[in-house]
Amino acid sequence: STDLNSAEIIKYASNAFLATQISFINMVSDLCEATGADITQVAEAMGLDPRIGPDYLDAGLGYGGSCLPKDVTALIHVANQRGVDFGLLESVMVVNESRSEGLVNRTRRALGSFEGKQIGVLGLSFKPGTDDVRDSPSLKAVEELSRTGAVLRLHDPAAIEGARKRIPHVAGRLEYFDNPYDVAEGSQAVLLLTSWPQYRALEFERMRDLMTTPIIVDSRNFLDGEALYDLGFEYIPVGRPRPEVLARTKSHMLPQSQV
Repeated sequence: STDLNSAEIIKYASNAFLATQISFINMVSDLCEATGADITQVAEAMGLDPRIGPDYLDAGLGYGGSCLPKDVTALIHVANQRGVDFGLLESVMVVNESRSEGLVNRTRRALGSFEGKQIGVLGLSFKPGTDDVRDSPSLKAVEELSRTGAVLRLHDPAAIEGARKRIPHVAGRLEYFDNPYDVAEGSQAVLLLTSWPQYRALEFERMRDLMTTPIIVDSRNFLDGEALYDLGFEYIPVGRPRPEVLARTKSHMLPQSQV
């Protein structure tokens, strides 16, 4: 039925609006990456505007979970049945679906090729603090990565069982580990996909020493990139200049006697 009461439309519209904000900031993030600007500074400044506010302006892998994707789809469906063109929301969905492809491309540029490479993955749930993997952007990224031929080692503090049901392990190709350091061992890159606080507290010197090449792709701009760069990592954020670019910029700005 296409008969909706005003409460249902309010719920669909509210969640669709939040999804639109997320896709919008992700497009701005792509623009920042192309121009050398910093999406975290842009989002922070936008959030100071009381008409906008700071929430739902985190660039990354896009939205997921049980509410936003379902309600965006529902609002488009109802609009189509009533002859209302909701192309705006269809674009929001297209942007959201493209985020995992962007992560794969970013990782490919860092590795050169996926052939024979091992990649560690930190985070599988759709957001930190839950074991919910429904419409998880992190799992979509894992599915995309699994098609590259790379060997994947996966970790999450709470969502391993749920993830295993959706993407079964394949010995020697895709495996789950209870310890994040096991994910790093022998990997050419580690990808942070869900911003669990536990991942900020990792012993990154230990991670570095376990990895074959110390590359971290931070799809949530969650880790301290400059600190990781100082430890010898190649740190790849989203929509932000890399630490080595910032370091060069700072050195050019210093008086010659301090360089």
